[in-house]
Formats: sequence, C-alpha cells, structure tokens
Amino acid sequence: MPLHDQENGVSGVGGVTVVGQPNDGREWAGAPAGQAGAAGSAGAAGGGDLRHSRGPWLRAAAGADQLVTLLGPVKGELEVAHQGLTAGAGALSALAELGTVRASWERRIEEARKECGSLGGKMRAVVQGQTRANEAVKSGFDGVKTPSVGGAR
Repeated sequence: MPLHDQENGVSGVGGVTVVGQPNDGREWAGAPAGQAGAAGSAGAAGGGDLRHSRGPWLRAAAGADQLVTLLGPVKGELEVAHQGLTAGAGALSALAELGTVRASWERRIEEARKECGSLGGKMRAVVQGQTRANEAVKSGFDGVKTPSVGGAR
C-alpha cells in the first residue's frame, strides 16, 4: 500500500509491529491461545497496519465551514424579526428584556461562527501534521534492512 492513498484519503505505515504489547506478548491466564499478543500481528484487530484517514477530518472541517456560512445571515434575520415584534407589541414591559435576550443571542451566534471558523483550519492542520508524521515514520522504516522471509520483506 502506498503511504498516502489519494483515492481513499488514507495514509499510514504498513507492517508495523508495536513493541511492548500488553504482558510483553505472553499469553494471558484464561485467554484462548494466541490472543494475548495478537494485536500487532497481521490479520488481528489492527491488521498489522497503522492507518490515518484524512477523510473524516476534512469532512468535519467542511462542515465547520458550512456552519460559518449558514450562521452568517442569522444576525440580520434576527434583527428583522425583532423589528416586527417591537412594531406590533406596543408598550409591553417585556420589550426591554427581549432586547437583552436578542443581544445575548447575537453574541452567541457570533461566537459560534468564530469557533467554527477556527475549527475548520485546525482540523485541516491535523491532516497535514499527521501526513507529515506518517511520511517521517515511513522514511525511518525504509532505512531498516530486514532479511527476506518467504518472499516477504
């Protein structure tokens, strides 16, 4: 598998065995034979490959960007709705409190937009950082010479 699979949005290092398995790879009391140290072997839960999928991070970043866009006109819509209320409410005493509530919602909406805008960039940075880390790990393993066993490297 290539280190970075553009089509599937997956990057990672194949054939990596984790050193220091629980119980140092020895069988656990009561566990069926072969399960105690199996996590690092091919075909086990991890399949022997360490993979990082960028797809979920990029979809989440796009979702955060969409929220920024969708929340953009909300403040103006809230203002228009508030104007309609004040025109029809006359001298209701709740109008002063309604203005306080409106101001609170406007602050919350703006804070949500800022947070979503910040998250999109942070999520993309995670993808870039993980890809760089994967490349560094792979290049480190590429320099290790191992004897060929049964045609596999």
